Parts: sequence; structure tokens; C-alpha cells
Amino acid sequence: MKLNSGSNYDQINFDDTSVAFAHLSNQKLRKKHAIFWLMNQNWMVNIGTFLLKLAFKLKLPIKYLVKNTLFEQFCGGESIEECQNTINNLAQFGVGTILDYSVEGEDNEEDFDATVNELVRTIETAASQPEKIPFAVFKITGIGSFDILSKYQIDKNSLSKEEEIAFKRIKDRVRFLASMAASRNVRLFFDAEESWIQNTIDELCYEMMKLHNVGERVIIYNTFQFYLKASHGSLVDATETARLGGYKVGAKLVRGAYMEKERKRAEDMGYDDPIQPDKPTTDDDFNRSMIYAIDNLDIFAICLGTHNEDSCKLCIETMQLRGIMPTDERVYFAQLLGMSDNISYGVASAGFNSAKYVPYGPVEAVMPYLLRRSEENTSVSGQSSREFLLVKNEVKRRKAR
Repeated sequence: MKLNSGSNYDQINFDDTSVAFAHLSNQKLRKKHAIFWLMNQNWMVNIGTFLLKLAFKLKLPIKYLVKNTLFEQFCGGESIEECQNTINNLAQFGVGTILDYSVEGEDNEEDFDATVNELVRTIETAASQPEKIPFAVFKITGIGSFDILSKYQIDKNSLSKEEEIAFKRIKDRVRFLASMAASRNVRLFFDAEESWIQNTIDELCYEMMKLHNVGERVIIYNTFQFYLKASHGSLVDATETARLGGYKVGAKLVRGAYMEKERKRAEDMGYDDPIQPDKPTTDDDFNRSMIYAIDNLDIFAICLGTHNEDSCKLCIETMQLRGIMPTDERVYFAQLLGMSDNISYGVASAGFNSAKYVPYGPVEAVMPYLLRRSEENTSVSGQSSREFLLVKNEVKRRKAR
């Protein structure tokens, strides 16, 4: 089935490096080539990760080196203002920005309040540039204690008076951010986290969906991680509950980021492994949930947070079969800055809704994120090789011109 004239389904080619890297100068392309060559060497990543952790622990003056290599590749800047060039450059090619304040490790009320203040700035920035910044995002553990979230999930009645007060502060912060996003018409992602706090996150998120995802608007999005066996069922349950409740569901679909930690905890504590038995099963659940959401777009809006080309192709094929236009605001594709440019720029060039997660924050504070990017690129089968091969092909193509 073909859509009416003007649709661009046939233009998408995830192997077309001239589209994937049109935004990079020759110099930036060569730097990207060098970084991914290094990341494609597992032994170098292992040694480099150890040395970087040691250097920061010893307070050695390596910030300039990191900022001009890994940080530049995967982050937009140390502040929102520094991210503006990245925001503008992405927008030139039809790719939106999702500002992601990626500071980690804080766990006290003062830091939680400081994070809320920074998240307010990301929402306000998104509201001031709606064509360039389609979403805002936050982690609940950035604005509240992990331990309290976990204890609440196990037994909400077990909280001490002090913990009840702290949990109320978390709820107040969530309500404040959600209300602010809704008042400014900014879509807001609740990021997924570990399964032993995810039910608490879901509870807080669905409360906000009921309040703000009414009428034609979808403001609040929950995140579903499909490396978990229960996620497809959770998505279906959320849909049925929303239909009964008269509100809409915002869903960001991802494969997930906590698999090793989840398996170790299940083994240590003696409960059933919540993780899918293998990657094909994860892929199958991701894909069937994606199709389920597209088939229920009357109450759904989705964002595919994936670097998997096959899932993106399946989504595009499903949209075409269902007669859904590429520009339909209820379907977005999103990838991390510095990765899978062939998907992000490929779908954008064909008129689909595309966005990049753009992490930012002080270099030292963002290091845990950067080190995860390096390690994940080597641990995901073929990921760094695929990235490197695409960049390598574009270098060759430009030399041959």
C-alpha cells in the first residue's frame, strides 16, 4: 500500500552515509572515525575506562582532553547554553533535541532541589523552542532518594515518618514538573530505572497521565524496557486502564539499560530472573508492543528509543500499511547523540519525526554516563563495529569524490 503523493517512505536508506553524516565537516568526521576506531578495540576501551576513572579520582588535569573527545562526541555541552549550537545543528537537518541533564550520584535534598531547578530550565528551553526541542526528560532518582523509592515499592506502609515526608517531597516535585510541562505544552518523559523501583515510578507517572493526558494532548510519557519479561503486559494494562479512565498513554519504548544489574540482584536475592531469556525474545516483545501501540494510536503517542534498524524499518512499514503519515506527531524516533546517525538523519530526511537525546552537564559529573556509552558500545553485539563501518565508508566516499 502506498500513501498519497508527497510521502517519503521509499527514500529511507540506513546505509546511505551521505545522509547520515551530512551534518559533519571533514574534520569532525575524521575525529568521529578515530573515536569509533578506538571504541571498536575492546582492550583499549577496558584500559581507557580504568585510566579515566583513576585520573578523575586523582584529580589529574584531563578535563580538556575528555571534553574534546568522548564528551564532544556524546554530549551537547556543560550547560544548556553550550548545547545551543548542537540544538541548532540538529534542527538544520530536521532532527529535534531532547535535553538530558545527565548528572548522576547525588542523593540529598539540596541536590534534588538543584536538579529540579535545572529541569525547570530544560522545560522552559523546550517551551521557547518547540520546533527544535520536542520533549523534556528526567529520572525520578535525580529528584528523590533511590532507597525510599525502593522501600515504598516493597511496602509503602513500612516508611518511617521521616521517610513519608521525604516521599511526599518526591511526589510534590513530580507534580510540579508535570504541571509546569503541561502549562507550557512540553511533552515530558519519565525515564525507566531498575525494576525494584519501577512500580513506584509507574504509580507516580500514571497519576500525572490521568491529570495531563486529556483531550487530544499527550504530555506525560512513561518508559517501557523490553528486556523485562513483564513489559508487554504492562503496556497492554496501561492501555486498558487509560481507556477506562478516559485519558491517553504516552509511551517511550526502549530495550533497556540495567540487564546485568537486574540479573545479579535476582540471583543474589533468590527471586525469578525478570529478564528475557535472549535478545530475539526482547526484540519480539519490543516489536509487537510497537505494533500494538500503532494499532491503538487513538489513545497512544509513542517514541521509539532504539538503535535497532530492523525495528525502525518495521515501524515505518507498519505506519505505511496503516496509512499513518510520516509527520504524525504521535510517532517519534529517537537515538542518543553521537550514535546511529544513519537512523536519526535517515528518518528525518524522509520527513519522519526524529530526535536525539542530548546529554549535558559538567564533564566530571557526566563521566559515569560517558563511561557507560564506551562500555555499552563494546558489549552490544556489533554496535561499535556497525558505527565504525558506517563512518569508515563515509570517509572513503568523501575521498573518492
